[in-house]
Amino acid sequence: MILNKLSVLNYKNIRQADIVCSPKINCFFGNNGMGKTNLLDAIYYLSFCKSHVYTTEERLLRRGEDLCVLQGEYLFGDRTESIFFALPRGQRKQFKRNQKPYPRLSDHIGLLPLVMISPSDAELIRGGSDERRRWMDMILSQYDGLAMHALIRYNKALQQRNRMLREQSTDTALYEVLEMQLAQHGQQIFDARTRLIEEFLPFFDEYYRAIGRDDEAVGLRYISQLQTVDLEAELARHRERERREVGYTTTGVHKDDLEMTLDSLPIRHLGSQGQNKTCLVALKLAQYSFLSAKNTTLPILLLDDIFDKLDATRVEHIVRLVGEERFGQIFITDTNRDHLDRILAATHRDYRLFVVENGRLTCEPTSTPDNETQKR
Repeated sequence: MILNKLSVLNYKNIRQADIVCSPKINCFFGNNGMGKTNLLDAIYYLSFCKSHVYTTEERLLRRGEDLCVLQGEYLFGDRTESIFFALPRGQRKQFKRNQKPYPRLSDHIGLLPLVMISPSDAELIRGGSDERRRWMDMILSQYDGLAMHALIRYNKALQQRNRMLREQSTDTALYEVLEMQLAQHGQQIFDARTRLIEEFLPFFDEYYRAIGRDDEAVGLRYISQLQTVDLEAELARHRERERREVGYTTTGVHKDDLEMTLDSLPIRHLGSQGQNKTCLVALKLAQYSFLSAKNTTLPILLLDDIFDKLDATRVEHIVRLVGEERFGQIFITDTNRDHLDRILAATHRDYRLFVVENGRLTCEPTSTPDNETQKR
């Protein structure tokens, strides 16, 4: 899969951009605050129907504008897919595939597999458990449709039960129906997450050893109440206390967590900034390879300012890895032109380089007769 063309109108600070993309490497260079990350976020939005970082829909629109539009043309071999997103101010967003609106946005998830590495990934280590659950579920949604629909149904039943608890409802029959649904869908989610972590761990270990140290062992430990309790029975047991004192559901897979370890100890308590960054980059590159193995098409890889806080050796290892043929189309942002030049020199792959300034893009020439000869 290749993003061939990207059109952006009034998305965050980007007034207008029309980009013809390289099928291999696309670099966005510029100072902080110029709009590089917003361009990557536009690509992310076309895959997941939401921004990479939490924001209200209203804040997607450029200040003073009443309409935001994103459009991507994707190539799947000899097939072309056109994805269109529009957000008129004060109205519901529109999402279309080949000019046809989606009945449900969830039908779109998984069509355009994508992995993004960004500074906000630090929340996977230092943030709350909801960040790590969201990460697991985002991976599952790109290849496991049954797990994704179980998540949708679980969350719907959870919202209804929480509303009953807040209103102090005493409708025992309805509680029992909802708790049966939560147990059924929760077990599906628990099983899917368990399989995910078991299958994912070898990919994670491989990439950490490639860009970190061979004498350090990383691990992932999935933590769930369902490992020790029967969910339906627990929900019934806690129902009265939750109704009288709490007002929400305290047991279930919405309380699960994922612990990242270094030499069997939690990395959030002992890792240096460099170790944490290495762990996160390895986690996301492993995610890319894992999804590549699960899907029939290579995901798009977005690298947003990933070299900060990494020493020269680790930067060199990452540059070498992303230059390998196992990675498909890549979009990179950086404020350091040296990093980008090193990647381009190391890969010998087709590329396009864009300078971003105040939300405007300028495409730099990518070849001269001399270096074109070298590329051949």
